Amino acid sequence: MIALSPKLQDLNKLDKNDFVKETGFVFEDSPWIAEIAWSSRPFSSITELHQTMVNIVEGADRNKKLALVRAHPDLAAKVNMTPESVKEQSEAGLDQLSPQERQEFLAFNQAYTHKFEFPFIVAVKENTKDDIKTAMRERIANDRETELKTALQEIYKIARYRLEAISI
Repeated sequence: MIALSPKLQDLNKLDKNDFVKETGFVFEDSPWIAEIAWSSRPFSSITELHQTMVNIVEGADRNKKLALVRAHPDLAAKVNMTPESVKEQSEAGLDQLSPQERQEFLAFNQAYTHKFEFPFIVAVKENTKDDIKTAMRERIANDRETELKTALQEIYKIARYRLEAISI
């Protein structure tokens, strides 16, 4: 039998409200995912909890998926960000952009959002600011469906990193 991490054991014992308080932030401003995931306890691993949450999103209707994607802040915007997003963006150096770089990001965010009607999303933890700029230039050429799928995949990566951080 595999031993559960102490944090996962604690999560498995929580009532629904406390479980949502502890994990509701994992998917940006979308605690409904944690609310649904709670009923699948106990989880044998963080991987299982993450996959359960991903499955909930994948099973959601298009409007819920779009709402999840739209809950994410623009990169380098400095407004309306959760503490987790602030930390993640600062770790990628997006809080230390030159005025010219900030203007580039803001202009790109505007063009991207105009085209797709949701913000550009990337797991910044895996990227430098230069990697992010390259991805922005490449991905704006995609069609809306491809970008929605890509955004969700990036959100799943972000959620995994956030779950790993609370399981330590």
